[in-house]
Amino acid sequence: MRNFGNQVQFTVYQQLEKNLVPVSYEELEARAKEELEAKPFDYVAASAGIEDTARENNLAFRKWKIVPRMLRDTSDRDIGIELFGRKLNVPLLLAPIGVQSIVHPEGEIASARAAASMGVPFIASTASTYSLEKISEATEGAEKWFQLYWSNDHELAASMVKRAESAGYGAIVITLDTPMMGWREKDIHHAYLPFLEAKGIGNYLEDPVFRSRLERSPEEDIRSAIMHWAQIFGNPSLTWRDLEFIRSQTNLPILLKGVLHPDDARLAVESGVDGLIVSNHGGRQVDGSIPAVDALPDVVDIVQGDIPVLMDSGIRRGADIVKALSLGASAVLLGRPYMYGLALAGEAGVRQVLRNLIADFDLTMALSGSRSVDGLGRDLLKKV
Repeated sequence: MRNFGNQVQFTVYQQLEKNLVPVSYEELEARAKEELEAKPFDYVAASAGIEDTARENNLAFRKWKIVPRMLRDTSDRDIGIELFGRKLNVPLLLAPIGVQSIVHPEGEIASARAAASMGVPFIASTASTYSLEKISEATEGAEKWFQLYWSNDHELAASMVKRAESAGYGAIVITLDTPMMGWREKDIHHAYLPFLEAKGIGNYLEDPVFRSRLERSPEEDIRSAIMHWAQIFGNPSLTWRDLEFIRSQTNLPILLKGVLHPDDARLAVESGVDGLIVSNHGGRQVDGSIPAVDALPDVVDIVQGDIPVLMDSGIRRGADIVKALSLGASAVLLGRPYMYGLALAGEAGVRQVLRNLIADFDLTMALSGSRSVDGLGRDLLKKV
């Protein structure tokens, strides 16, 4: 994407394209809250405990200030990157978010299509309402990754990884920070867990290993299938040695999501994984944990370029992307904003959220004095 921000400005100012969703993140969230019922909105928007971590994720970005450079000739820009040997249009991926059908009936299918149309990789969640095969069929040829919630049934975890590789996914993202669900006060208040309504378990219901564990098929007895899901979802017994098992199941690159401690980054490199995602799950797991962007520099320093380091948790505007990349991230993942776009306007809403964020990033990068992602570094930032 060359000079993308200028192109978007032209189409909007000339009224060649209608704004379907609010441009401001704060208004986007507020509109989604108006449109959705309290249970699904809070499931997406709320976080663990008193939600300090979610707030601090955003505030931590504000402590890093950009110091723009002048007279750098940013008239012709390229915001593309290369990751695992593949050229990406922009250093941005859609984060794995489960049960998207609670905000829009087309759920992950709509989000994946929007991402494909913008050249943005979509990371499909284990907890998708639509199966990984259905998502792949809807986005044939587009770059996509699969996120694994590692079940306590190892054979089931292996089956999902193999299915993803067979369906054309380009990488496996293992989420480490959710061996069990965090204490989410608003979900507890609503007594709401969408999985118990058979939402977000599409990958399980269509998995041959999962089905083999049931006395009757999900079509015959969905309640028993849901209860079996509840028994096998998490796996708090995992250790670093278990990574060898997943490595033996696939040839795809493996990334670990949820790393915050530099010692865990060191162990990850020693374990031979292919990438890291610095993340605190958007504040949904450990309330009071370190903001992801504050953890990023230490993880980058430990890795020393041996493997790519991505990050999520708190990406809201183009300046956030500039700051994360300047601190050493290879790319960032976007979460809640695209869910709000999905809630308001389906596939078109997700596409426009991406359009706005990418345009904002391109212009902010240019106005900071860089004409490519390679030009972003820590010398561009000052912490206050």
